[in-house]
Amino acid sequence: MPRTQSAKKKVRIDLKRRRINRWRIRLLRQAIKNARDEASLRLAFKQIDKTTKRGIIHRRKAARLKSRLASALAQQAESSTK
Repeated sequence: MPRTQSAKKKVRIDLKRRRINRWRIRLLRQAIKNARDEASLRLAFKQIDKTTKRGIIHRRKAARLKSRLASALAQQAESSTK
């Protein structure tokens, strides 16, 4: 248990940040899951960029997610045209 006032405040702040970060990760996962067309892909990219900018996910993970989403959408479009 924290004893000093600053340690108690740090615990409060950490809990608040954790709650906000987990909310943002939940939004990101929903956006990725719902990325089925060009418009929803743009929204997913926007959400990925926001979470990266805020330091919740690493920039290389963001690049990997965006690449995989784009290639999956391209593959889906290619298979639907055949």
